[in-house]
Amino acid sequence: MKSYDHTVRYKVDKPDIVTPDVLDPIDYHYQGKRDIVITISQPEFTSVCPMTGLPDFGTINIRYTPDHWIVELKSLKYYLLQFRNVGMFYEHVSNRILDDLVQVLKPKMMEVTGQFTSRGGLTATVCARYEATS
Repeated sequence: MKSYDHTVRYKVDKPDIVTPDVLDPIDYHYQGKRDIVITISQPEFTSVCPMTGLPDFGTINIRYTPDHWIVELKSLKYYLLQFRNVGMFYEHVSNRILDDLVQVLKPKMMEVTGQFTSRGGLTATVCARYEATS
């Protein structure tokens, strides 16, 4: 792949700066009584292209069925803000968010969908899905 390092005039962070440690799981008090589906949308998500350093904008939709824990929303916001200057491809962003949330929340089901705005006339929607095994 061609390097665009010489054109980038600001720092592009590596994905390893993103940590799930900021996520705060909260007990789900209705565990065992009924399943619910929680949908969370972050319409102002940003990261950067790892090749060019140009900003990527999009909406991250998180849809999940909790088992023991739900996510505290302020902590989720701080988690997602960590991606602001991180260079990652769309496909990796959706998978990384899914992996981190599954690690912390251990849901029954979770889907993370990134809907990214147009760049060069192309839009992309990436959906990563997890299903717990019994």
